[in-house]
Amino acid sequence: MIPMNNTIHYIRQHTFRAVICLLLCAGAGQSIFAQDVVPVTIGEKDGQWSFMRNGEEYYVKGVGGHHHLDKAVEIGANSIRTWGVDNAGEILDEAHKRGLTVMLGFWVQHERHGFDYDDEVAVKQQIEGFRKAVLLYKDHPALLVWGIGNEVNLNYKNTNVWYSIQEMAKIAHELDPNHPTTTVTAGLAEQEARLIRERCPDIDVLSVNTYGDITRVPENIRNYKWEKPYMITEWGPNGHWEVEKSAWGAPFEQTSAEKAKTYRERYVNYIAADRDRCIGSYVFLWGQKQEKTSTWYGMFSADGKSSQGVDELHKLWQNSDPKNSAPIIEYLKLDFGTEAKYLKADALISVSAQASDPDGDKLSYVWQVTPESLVKSEGGDVESSINSVPGTIKKKKGNTCKLRVPRKTGPYRIVVFIYDGKGHYATANIPFFSNPPEEGEAQSRFAQFKTKKLQIPELNTSKSESK
Repeated sequence: MIPMNNTIHYIRQHTFRAVICLLLCAGAGQSIFAQDVVPVTIGEKDGQWSFMRNGEEYYVKGVGGHHHLDKAVEIGANSIRTWGVDNAGEILDEAHKRGLTVMLGFWVQHERHGFDYDDEVAVKQQIEGFRKAVLLYKDHPALLVWGIGNEVNLNYKNTNVWYSIQEMAKIAHELDPNHPTTTVTAGLAEQEARLIRERCPDIDVLSVNTYGDITRVPENIRNYKWEKPYMITEWGPNGHWEVEKSAWGAPFEQTSAEKAKTYRERYVNYIAADRDRCIGSYVFLWGQKQEKTSTWYGMFSADGKSSQGVDELHKLWQNSDPKNSAPIIEYLKLDFGTEAKYLKADALISVSAQASDPDGDKLSYVWQVTPESLVKSEGGDVESSINSVPGTIKKKKGNTCKLRVPRKTGPYRIVVFIYDGKGHYATANIPFFSNPPEEGEAQSRFAQFKTKKLQIPELNTSKSESK
């Protein structure tokens, strides 16, 4: 995925201004940074791999995104990840001020966005852009590793992209002997492991973006004969493509409390548990974005409040409780419970949420009704933010409200945000459909909302408890 919204800004293609900067600054083959480079290598001892930074073992406890850096330091993170080199100098500087390193991404164009890896001119231009980026940033002391491409294998057919990845990795090694290289795949498939192994010998670390499938990564790394180290460069709650769906195709999102449990279990059981081969990770997303909902992947609210998932990382990385913790939501329910339903337009439905606060802070509740996102995006492609539907929330009182079902036919969600007044929040939502279809009408009028149900991967809690 890529982050794309008002708090995490990514530009898929370099702007003219950014390209000119690279040309001017890197044209002489010199970095613009005067600071001393901090050398990073990949080391292996007694079967355990690791980054070696300035001669010392460096295990990545990373966050995906470049905002909320003080919070990242507070919870014990030591590295951040970017997806492209736009504003890279500023990001590297801000990270360095706080003692953080950077997995500096270089956006490699996707076939699914129209890039042709048989176009020799376009391929050469992209490689030259990377060369200039290496010359520009290679000596920055915050640089940890070059991230060459993100999910280029998503829905692709032309495997020539891996020759481009190799050419860039080779350039990185030639121009910058002080930093290793990685490339990031969408999930872990045997074909990609083999292609990278065969075609990209200059890739030092394989990086994987994975959600529910994280349970299979440690085993498959070995099954697919990847002999070098790897990282998990995106991980978090169940992806919206991995969960059970309503009759009209709305995916069921975990509550913030359920996500917090998922963060802990997946980190303990599948990241930290494979220290021999896994040399670190970057949790996704250290910020907020609209993707299927406004809350699915972000660990922060749109106004910068942090969630219970952030607290879980604090406990894992600092081995202590936060000074003040986020609220814990126990449930969100309507008159009929927590299941998704067809509702009659203009009906007045009772809604309630139950939450507690570990510090006894007074909680406030904010309610919204939002249309369901029907954008058919993939791989984290940009989605516009969705405004709440006016006039749908009635008679708000504490942890309850009345929902006026919208008159316009279609899928919606009732959303609650629970704030503690100390910079934290909890959230949950339930899908519903306004104006149920008549008998026999669903397939003709509402076929676009129908999808096959998928199963949520089982979580293994036994290892978590043993840790």
